[in-house]
Amino acid sequence: MSDNATSYPLSWPRSKPRTPANERKFAPFGRRTADRESNYSRKHDLTIAEAYERLERELVLLDKTLDHHLSAVVISTNVELRVDGRPRSDRRAPDDPGAAVYFRVGDRPVVLACDKYRTVAGNLAAIAAHIDGMRATERHGVGTLHELFTGFMALPGATSVNDWRKALGEPRSLAEAESAYRERARTAHPDTGGSTAKMAELNAAIAAARAHFGGKT
Repeated sequence: MSDNATSYPLSWPRSKPRTPANERKFAPFGRRTADRESNYSRKHDLTIAEAYERLERELVLLDKTLDHHLSAVVISTNVELRVDGRPRSDRRAPDDPGAAVYFRVGDRPVVLACDKYRTVAGNLAAIAAHIDGMRATERHGVGTLHELFTGFMALPGATSVNDWRKALGEPRSLAEAESAYRERARTAHPDTGGSTAKMAELNAAIAAARAHFGGKT
């Protein structure tokens, strides 16, 4: 839940599988600036700072939409932070571009996470765009935000980006990770005495391992 999530390093939700590194895409998000020499505008890639601000703006708008105010908000990435808590811009891009935002709506812990895109900025912007879409659903009267949030409830204990190693016995290769996954799944699965939460955690761990090793055995 958001109480355990960290802004840095990335706290990835245990129930959400990771996107393999070789399947990540270029993000469609950007910003436009006017070209003084023509009547056209130019599209530029978002910086992490711009994407971070875009997400913060959407969270403020979301807070104004809800009956219960947002609390315990944590924007989590693998981008180091400055003393003031803002993302640093003088570091190389992290190998893991995933991003997640944790917060509470009343007593409901919620997490929205994305690692579909190749950059942290792209994934932050994707979460911002998703929140904007959720607010649109509320505006159109088709559903409520509380109904939508049901699908994004955070499991207790946010999973750190490195927790998958412990969950799979510190594997040194994808082959070792897959072997450990199969062995642990025999007891983690709810049909064999485990639970849905344990299996979700194990599934998240193997997805993270596959993304880390990039298909290398």
